[in-house]
Amino acid sequence: MKLRVLYHGHCFDGVASAATFTRFYHERINSGADIQYGGLLHRPGNILFDKEMFDGDENAIVDFKYSPSEKLTWWFDHHQSAFLTPEDEAHFHADHSGKKFLDATRKSCTEFIADVARTQFGFNDEPLRDLIHWAHIIDGALYESPAQCVELKEPALQLMQVIEADPDEAFVEQIIRDLTRRELNNVATSAEVRARFQPILKLHLETLETIRRKATCENGIVQFDLVDEGYEGFNKFIPYYLFPEATYTVALSRAPQRTKISVGSNPWAPRPRTHNIATLCERYGGGGHAVVGAISFAPDEVEKGRAALREIVAELSQA
Repeated sequence: MKLRVLYHGHCFDGVASAATFTRFYHERINSGADIQYGGLLHRPGNILFDKEMFDGDENAIVDFKYSPSEKLTWWFDHHQSAFLTPEDEAHFHADHSGKKFLDATRKSCTEFIADVARTQFGFNDEPLRDLIHWAHIIDGALYESPAQCVELKEPALQLMQVIEADPDEAFVEQIIRDLTRRELNNVATSAEVRARFQPILKLHLETLETIRRKATCENGIVQFDLVDEGYEGFNKFIPYYLFPEATYTVALSRAPQRTKISVGSNPWAPRPRTHNIATLCERYGGGGHAVVGAISFAPDEVEKGRAALREIVAELSQA
């Protein structure tokens, strides 16, 4: 029997969700299942799923938007922007399988899966307590300070950077499998993870200096454009490390598959957040949480992205 698990790719909570669901499924549903994985990314035009993705006897999506596919068996998510259309939302509410779950109040999908699996299916999530703990911190942005998540001293945060930045999908899949049977710290301090972390750390420090040079902060909003520099992404807490007085960040970057606007809010801001970022991003076809979100455009739609960035900055400037 084959189970396909589709998870939010290059995301610590997505990977941790896949590992938690895997362990739950093997222990409480089918111990002999052959589980295969697939990372999902937000794409321009909200074309997120291909029919070929649902190739298992059962199929699961964790930490990602809902699909009304008749082949989808399990679904867990915690995003405000969980549905592409009102019809998809209605499809979810009409489902009575007892295998599809949403709670937008949860800080991480990992802890949500563990809680549902424990309370409704008798799963013992105690062996995963460190993984659940760090997913809660990382996806909930519950760090002690910007320095903690920018200086990356804890092994779990180093693993987070590897998951986010390493392009080797097979290696990320191996991390998922390792997290189902080994403690988080053991996986995070493995020789392979440490070796892959070093070049990522070097790039991270270079990106830090580039953002220091390019970013501006006005009216409590940090903004910068990394398209011409060629950086595909950045540590989302660098802006608050450099500008602790900021409330919001709006940034533009480009990868081969998309041009992306990242919008975030500072958990330590002296002036509190007054905008719902997910709602703002949804107007441009994006989404996320109230405190953080993103928008995807086609790779060649840089100017469209720059125009949207200016509009978002102008709106966030309004009290």
